[in-house]
Amino acid sequence: MRNIASTAMVAIVASMALGGCTTSQIDKTETTSIEPVTADISAGDLAAGKQQFRQANYGLAEKHFRKAVELRADNSEAWMGLAACYDQLGRFDFADRAYEQLLKVAGRKPEIVNNMGYSQLLRGNRKQARKLLQEARRDMPQSTVVEANLALLQKT
Repeated sequence: MRNIASTAMVAIVASMALGGCTTSQIDKTETTSIEPVTADISAGDLAAGKQQFRQANYGLAEKHFRKAVELRADNSEAWMGLAACYDQLGRFDFADRAYEQLLKVAGRKPEIVNNMGYSQLLRGNRKQARKLLQEARRDMPQSTVVEANLALLQKT
């Protein structure tokens, strides 16, 4: 009796071991490739940054603009927002770095020069502010924003 039980046990163990070696259990499920992401992954943070900036929540706006440039370093709009936030927060050292990156990404555009002039105005650097704002006016005549900044410069 013991011999039959031993033989049965060996047969069960052998069938289990051999059962794992068959090729009928190979997964033949077809897979599809995943399409690459083409959407701008920084767009959500850029929109949130703009909204917070309009509401004068400069700390929260800075957080979103910073994340947007971390996600997409060539996002000139996010760099401009980040620099403007730093200006409003009085972090002019960081603003200068953001403007430097912005100039590398977008070039010396009059809108950027205008913001750089306003930044200098906030710092009390009237001479540098005037120089930058006049450059912006020359390259962007009839701009109400530049004219408003120049008028503000005259009042201070």
